[in-house]
Amino acid sequence: MGIQTADLENCLAWYRDFFGAEPNWSLDRFSELTLSRLPGIRRLVEVEAGGVRFHLFDRDGHTRTLPDGWGTLFQHVCVEVDSPAELHEVRERWIELFRSGRYAFARPDGPTDIVTDAEGVQSLYVLDVNGLEFEFTYIPGGD
Repeated sequence: MGIQTADLENCLAWYRDFFGAEPNWSLDRFSELTLSRLPGIRRLVEVEAGGVRFHLFDRDGHTRTLPDGWGTLFQHVCVEVDSPAELHEVRERWIELFRSGRYAFARPDGPTDIVTDAEGVQSLYVLDVNGLEFEFTYIPGGD
């Protein structure tokens, strides 16, 4: 998943602390293809957590504006957890990191409550430091 950010160091620190992501590699020189797709790209760092790879990158001229939510956008990513207790741990970790004051958040919205649907599936939504949404979900009995 590629994540454009206005503050790469802030974003990298948050992904390390929230997801436990570890850096794999970084680039500051890019192919013509990358430069044509992402004009102004300055640096890209790949981090990995639980087999998921995130490409965090910044660009010259980032406007720091968020999509309005009514146009086409990547709405959220769903991450399955192994237990309802893990949902509570994720929620508390987000709150702890937010309250620490170590990160600049694009939106101050806290995590949602943990909700349970009619089939017993439990979900929680949180925002990263860029305002991108992640859903964490527990599915009783697996898939």
